[in-house]
Amino acid sequence: MSRTAALSRNTAETRIELSLNLDGSGLAEISTGVGFFDHMLTLLAKHSLMDLRVRAEGDLHVDHHHTVEDTGICLGRCLAQAVGDKRGIHRYGHFTLPMEETLVTTAVDLSGRMAVVWKAAFATEKIGEFDTQLVQEFWTAVASNALMNLHVILHHGSNSHHISEAIFKSLARSLRMAVSIDPRQTGIPSSKGTLSE
Repeated sequence: MSRTAALSRNTAETRIELSLNLDGSGLAEISTGVGFFDHMLTLLAKHSLMDLRVRAEGDLHVDHHHTVEDTGICLGRCLAQAVGDKRGIHRYGHFTLPMEETLVTTAVDLSGRMAVVWKAAFATEKIGEFDTQLVQEFWTAVASNALMNLHVILHHGSNSHHISEAIFKSLARSLRMAVSIDPRQTGIPSSKGTLSE
């Protein structure tokens, strides 16, 4: 069964095309007009082993916010579509990732319910021209639209680039675990019999 999804989303602020293959090899074709964000999405694909294609045009003359948040909306919706009824998946994923002086733990539950707990403060307000607060905005948009629980804990770190990179890589690994097929799980991994309600 193909676990893929694609969508186009057009608003007065952004135009986004995104496609996702959960069972890919980590291929990334990313163009958002925001260099640092492109780098983070490429890392997400590489470490999740999902194939990810993103083409985004946004109102970058205003700032990066709409482009980053709307890409998160699209990624979350594609995750929800590609994982389907979640039959046979692990459902949960977690990972603790070191990045130089930084250590981050993330955990996800593809529960069909949205919750975000974010305990990660950045050392600076910017990484180059990129607002560090947009890292949380992006992942909140992903969780809201994928309907998943998402927890992020920064244990320690002093370099904002490393903190962001560790968060993206750790969540990539957590999602890779959560969406992977569990050979012992024949049905939906919930005592309710559904993860969509």
